Amino acid sequence: MNSKSIYTRLYALTSGLLLTLFFQAATAQEGVKPLSLNEAISLSIQNSKQLKVSQAKIEEATANVRTANERQLPDVSVSGSYMRLTQPNIDLKLGGGGSGNGGSKPASPEVNSAAYGIANVSVPVFAGLMIQSGKEAARYLAVAAKLDAGKDREEVIGNTIAAYSNLYKAQQSVALVRENIKQSTQRVTDFSNMEKNGLLARNDLLKAELQESNYELALMDAENSLKVANLNMNIMLGLPDNTVLQLDTTVFKTDNNSMDKRGAAEFEQLAYQQRKDAGALDAREKAAVAQVKSVKGEYYPSLAVTGGYIAAYVPNVITITNAVNAGVGLKYSLSSLWKTGSKVNGAKAQLAQVVANEANLKDAIHMQVYQAYENYLLSHKKMDTYIKAIEQSEENYRITKNKHANSLATTTDLLDADVANLQSHLNYAFAKADALVAYNKLLQAAGVLDNNK
Repeated sequence: MNSKSIYTRLYALTSGLLLTLFFQAATAQEGVKPLSLNEAISLSIQNSKQLKVSQAKIEEATANVRTANERQLPDVSVSGSYMRLTQPNIDLKLGGGGSGNGGSKPASPEVNSAAYGIANVSVPVFAGLMIQSGKEAARYLAVAAKLDAGKDREEVIGNTIAAYSNLYKAQQSVALVRENIKQSTQRVTDFSNMEKNGLLARNDLLKAELQESNYELALMDAENSLKVANLNMNIMLGLPDNTVLQLDTTVFKTDNNSMDKRGAAEFEQLAYQQRKDAGALDAREKAAVAQVKSVKGEYYPSLAVTGGYIAAYVPNVITITNAVNAGVGLKYSLSSLWKTGSKVNGAKAQLAQVVANEANLKDAIHMQVYQAYENYLLSHKKMDTYIKAIEQSEENYRITKNKHANSLATTTDLLDADVANLQSHLNYAFAKADALVAYNKLLQAAGVLDNNK
């Protein structure tokens, strides 16, 4: 064995040992946390920053509904003032002047302060349906915000399932590669003994040692991917970074008997009825229609019932109490005849955008459901194929190993058969995870993912 090969193996062994010790230290520090898929979904929903933003938008839309409702409440205002005055010069021109004998002018009242208070009440009766239409638009926009939050919730669920599956893949990769390293190490030991006894060429031993090194490098990559996948899952769930997650692998045991028997057309029909984004666009269309009515209301006059109370007091001059007034106020802006048209056109343009988006979404739903359905079917077909591939690869490895023992097959054939066997097991493990993700993506495309959790 040359020095380069020795250094490569030592480096691989040292790195693998360090990664293993680090992983074990993290495990010892935090312990292993069993984690079911439903628990992962629940934790991710609780800790999702995206859903917190969605909740804030719902609260904003709800506040806008209250604001729109409050527009029909009475407007009440109260004002008052108290003033101190200097001594004014008051010349009251009252009467026809004094008598011929030079009669004096009447004395001016001493005024050094004044106070008044006014209370007004205005109750809107008719405002061109702007108030009612505004309330209607606000309610529909609040519905749309809630549906948007529902769509975000389904995305969080879908992302959690995908992350759970990726973590399962990483764990299976580490487990399978570790198992192959054990076999490879034993093979190197056997080949080394055979080489010492002159039963095996040194080149064949080197091939086996090279494959062992490659497996060790593959293990380092797999362990690194596992650490990243585990960290990603912990971040999503709001858990400490070093928490080691133990997954419930029973959720990945799928077969043709467990397949959903519904067809693509049925899933597509469900999507039109259940998709949150479709419902949100429908609510926005209704809000846009109401907004058009609200803007058109500016063409009409506004009518309100008004009332008020006035009180005033000027010392030595006047005192006013119980001055109550009531009436009807009518207001009409003539400028609305030439200013409102552009606003109406703008509202209609917004409505047209929503309608066009609905048409685009309908096409997108058709494509998404069809693609998700085909991917779901494909995932099960792949599993069936990979099951056969495992049987074939294991039988091929057994036969090749026997042939190699009887000098009927080369070492390269044996090592190739070993790699093919490992790959078939990896493919099947990945296919099980992909099948789970594919099915849940189909449910998400149909808008029923949250209903199944």
